Amino acid sequence: MPSRHLRRYQAPEWWPISTKEAVWVVRPSPGPHPLAKSLPLALLVRDVLRYAKTLREARYVIGKGGLIKVDGRVRRDYKYPPVGLMDVVEIIPTNEIYRMVPHPTKFLWPVPISQEEARYKLCRVENKTMVKGGQIQLNLHDGRNIQLPYEEGSKYDTLDSVLIDINENKIVDHVKLELGSLGGLIVDGKNVGYYGKITEIIQTYRKRESTVKIVTSDGKEVRTIMDYLFAVGREKPPLITIMLQQAQSQ
Repeated sequence: MPSRHLRRYQAPEWWPISTKEAVWVVRPSPGPHPLAKSLPLALLVRDVLRYAKTLREARYVIGKGGLIKVDGRVRRDYKYPPVGLMDVVEIIPTNEIYRMVPHPTKFLWPVPISQEEARYKLCRVENKTMVKGGQIQLNLHDGRNIQLPYEEGSKYDTLDSVLIDINENKIVDHVKLELGSLGGLIVDGKNVGYYGKITEIIQTYRKRESTVKIVTSDGKEVRTIMDYLFAVGREKPPLITIMLQQAQSQ
């Protein structure tokens, strides 16, 4: 049974904390994102966005203040089942909105987005299952499930991406992870944060372990496995903001 506590030296290396300031750090509650690839809401507010100086202040902002929304809903748990890939975080008093995206050195980092874009979230299809009534259920990377009629659900494959209207929890667009796509974003591994056109796929017995080569806008070739790739668009620009430079140019 996992401990309810987390020592700082045991926390993921990319978390923005010092291992020498204290012994303990916030351990996130169980949720859809794994601990190694996500960040507790308290650390996001205190150590990344700098809206609090201490954990006590962060707990007040999140809990009693109710000033933080994640994916359109107010979250009052400072250990909120960790904030992860593609989650939309809104600071209510300032109307600032961020999306959590891959970063080459910080692994996962918020980039500012517009109010209009905040209602949409890109999710990856992790699994498909048949459910009662002959419908297909899409199991997405952020823990949500969407049921569709068989004919409609059949057009989605695992590792494809779907653009979700988070207010209505419905699919508004679909991006396939395939050769030639201009929207390959690496979300894990040593090349995390790179984005480019998919130019080669070497298939293996397990789809997720297939080798993929992407070419970035500056001509750099990067290889990864398909499980580390996230389809974010069919052409330029991607369906959502995925990097800081892109946000600054809007």
